[in-house]
Amino acid sequence: MAGTAYLHAMTKLISTDPATGETVWEGQAASPVEVAAAVDAARSAFPAWARMPRDERVAAMKRYQASLKELAPAFSEIISRETGKALWETQAELAAMQGKIDISIRAQEERAGQRQVETGFGRAVLRHRPHGVAAVLGPFNFPGHLPNGHILPALLAGDTVVFKPSEEAPGTGEMIGKAMSMAGLPHGVFNIVQGGRETGAALLDQRIDALMFTGSGAAGAHFRRKFADDPHVILALELGGNNPLVAWNFGDAEAAATLVAMSGWITTGQRCSCARRLIVQDSEADALIEALAALSDRLIVDAWNADPAPFMGPLISARAAEGALAQVESLVARGARVIRPLKSERGGAFVRPALLDVTEARDLPDEEIFAPVLQLRRVSSFDQAMEAANDTKYGLSAGLLSNDGGLWDRFLDEIRAGVVNWNRPTTGAAGDMPFGGLGASGNHRPSAYYAADYCAYPVASFEADQVRSTAGEIKGLA
Repeated sequence: MAGTAYLHAMTKLISTDPATGETVWEGQAASPVEVAAAVDAARSAFPAWARMPRDERVAAMKRYQASLKELAPAFSEIISRETGKALWETQAELAAMQGKIDISIRAQEERAGQRQVETGFGRAVLRHRPHGVAAVLGPFNFPGHLPNGHILPALLAGDTVVFKPSEEAPGTGEMIGKAMSMAGLPHGVFNIVQGGRETGAALLDQRIDALMFTGSGAAGAHFRRKFADDPHVILALELGGNNPLVAWNFGDAEAAATLVAMSGWITTGQRCSCARRLIVQDSEADALIEALAALSDRLIVDAWNADPAPFMGPLISARAAEGALAQVESLVARGARVIRPLKSERGGAFVRPALLDVTEARDLPDEEIFAPVLQLRRVSSFDQAMEAANDTKYGLSAGLLSNDGGLWDRFLDEIRAGVVNWNRPTTGAAGDMPFGGLGASGNHRPSAYYAADYCAYPVASFEADQVRSTAGEIKGLA
């Protein structure tokens, strides 16, 4: 397909439906030689793409938007089949991908456009220049929307892209490539290399100018170390979180329970912004636990195309389910009390959401369980609640459920997180605002609306149209 390089070798890559085990996509992983060829293609295409008038790059992205709309039914289905997510959720993902084009165009103009101020000698001008070749590594949980949020601003800025989709969702990556091809991008501007960890490692061993990654904190720490001596490479790391949700003076326990469930269990707990730790005022805990337990029993857990539609589907794989179950067993061994277990259903990747009381547990690991697992802690004072909320190396999202506006003001002042919500799920985030965290959750380069910031660097100039003497500005002339 014109404009998109699909590079394969002899290593077979297969994605399967976690609900059924059926093969969804199969192909070949790119070899190191083919990865190098993709980077070379992006490098060769960069000068012309960077010089192209911004309006022409915008027009190309609008064609991509039209392609996404045309492909949306098939695109959302393949995401559901590869990830297990309910069709209603992947349809929303495709809508977000389409909406991201207009948002990214506005953000690029606002945050990385050209500015000019007239001066007494001429003018001061601010411009932005693209970095060069950007490597984008995609995650499995939102395999369309999240890499799309890096790719779009990079291309708008004038960077060229080499994209490695998640090995769990190569079919989704191929659909992104198809949409880009339909948009008619010049050859080499957007390139796909399919494969697993080896392919990603081969990509990062090439001469790249930026790495844009969404994934785990451990992977992000590895990338920081890898590029520690190469400050030329811009790192934009959107990582995980051990996110707190504080419930205090919330009143209606059933209403609060719905917000807790949407925070902790949506997308089968496979969102980096999901609440992992629920911190509750002791006097309100019993009512909230009762409401949460009753609600969890009513949630439909089923395949992506089931009727009625499920609240959530399976985890990404049976291996992921086994890992999550082992993590929960470790918490129980440390003193967690099971209110609702992380219950395996039908074998394989399906689980029911878990609720654990960890108030009396000790030595709990500060790590993200990427599954529908909520760890509830009772505390007696709001001081204790804030101390518990901030007791983490992460800092992605946090939330407060409370009818007390004064507590919200205090929560905003004291919590350390990049996404902080009040009486809304921790997973809620506006596409026209920044998204990202601090600590082990990222490197202070929030994506979404602020992605334009890391896709180009500023160039500040003083300019005058003619060479004129500045002797009048020189002090101390004899």
